[in-house]
Amino acid sequence: MAMTQTVMEYPSTEQCIGGVTHFEDTPSWIYSLDNPYLHGVYAPTLDELSSDGLEVTGELPADLVGAYFRNGPNPVHQPKNRYHPFDGDGMVHGVYFSDGGVSYRNRYVQTAALDQELRDGRSVSPGVMGPFDYSVSPFGIKDTSNTDIFWYADSLMSLWYNAGHPYRLDSHSLETRGFFDLAGRAQRRMSAHSKVDWSTGDLLFFDYGDEPPYMTYGVADAAGRLRHEVAIDLPGPRLPHDIGFTTNYAILHDLPFFHDMNVLRQHKLRVLTFHRDIPTRFGIIPRLGQGNEVRWFDCEPCYILHVTNCWEEGEWVVMDGCRSVNPMPDAEVGEGELAHMLAYMRLEANAYRWRFNLRTGEVREGDIDDLNTEFIKSNPIFHGVKSRYSYHQRIPLLHEGGHTLRFTALVKYNNDTGQSTQWDYGPGVFGSEAVFAPRPGADRDSREDDGYVVTMVTDSNSWKSECLVFDAADIAGGPVCRVKLPHRVPFGFHATWARGEDLYG
Repeated sequence: MAMTQTVMEYPSTEQCIGGVTHFEDTPSWIYSLDNPYLHGVYAPTLDELSSDGLEVTGELPADLVGAYFRNGPNPVHQPKNRYHPFDGDGMVHGVYFSDGGVSYRNRYVQTAALDQELRDGRSVSPGVMGPFDYSVSPFGIKDTSNTDIFWYADSLMSLWYNAGHPYRLDSHSLETRGFFDLAGRAQRRMSAHSKVDWSTGDLLFFDYGDEPPYMTYGVADAAGRLRHEVAIDLPGPRLPHDIGFTTNYAILHDLPFFHDMNVLRQHKLRVLTFHRDIPTRFGIIPRLGQGNEVRWFDCEPCYILHVTNCWEEGEWVVMDGCRSVNPMPDAEVGEGELAHMLAYMRLEANAYRWRFNLRTGEVREGDIDDLNTEFIKSNPIFHGVKSRYSYHQRIPLLHEGGHTLRFTALVKYNNDTGQSTQWDYGPGVFGSEAVFAPRPGADRDSREDDGYVVTMVTDSNSWKSECLVFDAADIAGGPVCRVKLPHRVPFGFHATWARGEDLYG
C-alpha cells in the first residue's frame, strides 16, 4: 500500500491535519472533496480481500471460536451533494477464528442502490443531507445498509440506521443474498438495532417513518417467521435509534429530537431539532402486546443512541444505556457547509441508568459515570436479564481534539458501581466497536465476564490494521493477542459476534 502526502487543508484529525494521506486502494475522487469523513482513518477502500492464515502475535485463545463482523460506510462513487458518513456504501469486514487459526474477508453489501449506481457508473440517490428525492428512492435518500450487523436465522443481517431494507449476507463468503424478508410480514423496512434474544432466538424489531403509523414494533421467531407486529401511536415522526428488551417486555423510545415535516415537504430537507421542553418518553410493552398496552414513562429530555441491557427487578424495569443531553452541539465557526454535520457527529454521551416502576409509574434515573463513551456492547447471553458489565468506546470531546468521531480507548464498566477500567489504543490508533465473545458452552450460570472482547484498530501512523482480543475479565491488562489484518480497515459503525456453533456447526 504505497502512500504519498499532499499539502491540502482538510478539517480532520491526527495524521490528516494540514494534509491528507493518499492511498492506492481508495477512489481518487475523495481527494477533490474537503470533507474529513472521506480522509485518513475514514478513507474508503475499494479492495475486497479473502485471506487465510493471518499472523498472530501473543497467544490466540484455543477456545475462541466464531467470528467478529463489523459494518461501516465505504463509498464507491462521488456523492451527488454533501457527503455524510451515513451515505457511504455498506462494507462488512469479518475476522474468523477456527481450528487454531484466523482468516479475514471483506465485501460490499450489494444493496439495490449500489447495484443501480454500479450500472450507471455514478451516484444516483441523494444522501441524508438532501435534498430528498423520492423519485429515485422510496426513502428519498440512499439506503446504504451500512450501520448494523447481526446473526439471525442462520445468516447475517445488515441494516441501515434510517429503517431501510435489511439484507441477508452469507456468513462465510459475505456475499449478499438479497433482501431479508420475514415470512408473513407485508413490508420489509426495519431499523438498525432491532434485537436478537439469544435465549429464544426471537428477533424484536422496529421501524419508523414520516407517515402514520410513525413506528411499528414486532417479533419474529428464530426461523424468520413473523409472530407479532403492531402499530405504535406517536405524536408525529420521530428518529428512534434503538430499543431494549427484558424477558417479558420491550422498551420503545420516543425522543424529543426530531424534524419538521413542513420543512421536509417544502425544502426536501430533514432538519433535526432537540426540543428541550419536551420530555423523553420510554414505552414499555409486553413482548407480544398490543399498541394500546404500551405504558409510557416521562423522563428528562435527552437523546439515546444505544442501549446496553434491560431487565426486570420485581415491579421495576431497568434500562442501561448512554444518554446525551446535547445531541446537536453548536456548530464551529469556519467549518462551512459541513458545520452542522460535523457537530452532529461529535457524540456527547455517558453511561446512564433508568428505572421504571410498573405499579406506581415512578421513574428513577441518573448517571453511572460522566466519561464520554458510546458504542456499547455487553455479554449477549445476559441480554434481557440482570447484568453488570458493559464495554464502551471512549470518544474524545471537541476540546480534547475530537473534531471527528473516533474511538481512542476500550472502557469496561461495572454499571452497578460506576467503576471502570480501560485500555488506551495508543496515539493515533483508532478502534472499532468491540463485541463480547462468550466461551463455548457458557450460559447464565457462568461468570458474566467469562469470555473475550474482540475489536479492530487502525493505526494512522503506519496505516496498518489489527484485530485485538482481550480477556474480558482483564481489559486493563491489554490484548492477549493481536491479529495482523491484510489491509487498512476504514472507520465503521457497529459490530457483532457470531458463535462457532452457529457458523461452523
